[in-house]
Amino acid sequence: MAAGMSVEQPLWRALTAYRVLTMGYALALYAHAYGEYVRPLGAGAYLAVLAVWTLATVRRVSSAERCTPPFLAVELAVALAGILLTPVVDTQARIDAGGPTLPSIWTAGAVLGFAIKSGWRRAAAASLLVGAANVAAAGGFAQDTVHNVLLVCIASIAIGYVVEVARASERTLARALRIEAATRERERLARDIHDSVLQVLAMVQRRLAAIGGEAAELGRLAGEQEAALRTLVSSGVAPEVSMPRAGVFAPGPSASPAAVPPQGGGAERGEDGGECDVRAPLSAYAGSRVSFAEPGAPVRLPAAAARELAAAVGAALDNVRTHARGPSGEEAQAWILLEDEPDAVVVTVRDDGPGIPPGRLEDAEAEGRMGVALSIRGRLRDLGGSAELLSVPGQGTEVELRVPKR
Repeated sequence: MAAGMSVEQPLWRALTAYRVLTMGYALALYAHAYGEYVRPLGAGAYLAVLAVWTLATVRRVSSAERCTPPFLAVELAVALAGILLTPVVDTQARIDAGGPTLPSIWTAGAVLGFAIKSGWRRAAAASLLVGAANVAAAGGFAQDTVHNVLLVCIASIAIGYVVEVARASERTLARALRIEAATRERERLARDIHDSVLQVLAMVQRRLAAIGGEAAELGRLAGEQEAALRTLVSSGVAPEVSMPRAGVFAPGPSASPAAVPPQGGGAERGEDGGECDVRAPLSAYAGSRVSFAEPGAPVRLPAAAARELAAAVGAALDNVRTHARGPSGEEAQAWILLEDEPDAVVVTVRDDGPGIPPGRLEDAEAEGRMGVALSIRGRLRDLGGSAELLSVPGQGTEVELRVPKR
C-alpha cells in the first residue's frame, strides 16, 4: 500500500523527530557531565559521529521505502557501539550509580525502527541485543539496567504488534473497497442490461408468442435467453457485454419516438462536468398516457445525476407500461411530478393501475427481475438519494425519487 495512504506514516514522522530530539538530549547530557568522564574526548568523538549520522539520515527514516533493513542494521550497530564504549570513557562509579550510556535514550529509536518496519519479532530481537549490551556495559544485572531494558523491549514489541494489526486492517479495508467498487460496477451493468436487453427480449417473447407458428418458437427461445440472462444478473456475475446507456422508456403504441429521453451531450443537457435542466429529459416521457407537471423555472442537477434520475423515471414508467392496466384493461395512466426543493430534486411517478400485491417485489427480486431493486433504487442509492415506493392494491402505485443537489 502506498505510504501516503498508510497509517504507518505518522509513526515514521514521529520516529524522525524522536531521533533528532534524543540526539540533542545525549549531547546535553555529555556537556553537563563533561568533567566527570575519564576520557571526555573519546566520548565527544562518539557523540559527534552520532550527531552526524542522525542528521545525515533524517530522510532515511521518513518512510518505510527509505528505511531499509540494512540501514536499520547500521543504526543498531551505532547504538550498540555507543553502549559498549560507555565503560571505556566513563567512570565505574557513574555507571554503578545508574548513569546514562553515551547514546542514552537515542538507542530506543533504532529498536523502534525495527518495530515499525518489520513488526514485533525483529523488534524483540533488536531489543534483546540492546539489553545484552547494557548488561555488559553495567557489568551485571543492576536494577536500573534491567528496568530500562524491559521498558525498551515491551515498548518495541507493543508498537510492532500494533503496526502488524494496522497493516492487516489496511489490507482488509483495501480488499473491501475493491469488492465494493466491483459490486457497484456489476450493479451498473445489471441496470443497463435490465433497461435494454432484458426489456427487448421480454417484448420479443410477448409479440412473437402472440403471432404464433414459427414466430412462437423464436419467442420461446427469446424467453429462454431472457431467463438465462436474468440468472446471470441476479447471481452476481457481470456479463461481458457492451450495452447502450440505460434509462430508455421503450415507446409503446401511444408513445412517439420523441418519448425517448436524449442520452448524449449537448448544450441543452450540459456536459458531464456541468449542470443541466432536469425538465428537458423528463418532458420527453410525456405522451397520451403520461402527464408531466413541472415548475416554471429550470431545475438543475449535475448532468450525470440528471441522466441517472431520468433513467430511473424511465424504469418506473416502463413498469407501468408493462405491468399496470387501468380499470377497463387499457394501459394505465401515469403522472410525473417534478419538484424543486431547497436541498433536493424530487420526482414522483404515480399511476392508476391495480397496485403491487404485498410481497411481489421480493418475489420478483428472487426470480432475477431486478427492475425496482437496480434500475430505480440502485440508481438513486448511487446518487446519494432515495427511492420510496408506495402501493396499495386497487389504488395504483407511487414512486418518489429524491436526489440531493449536492
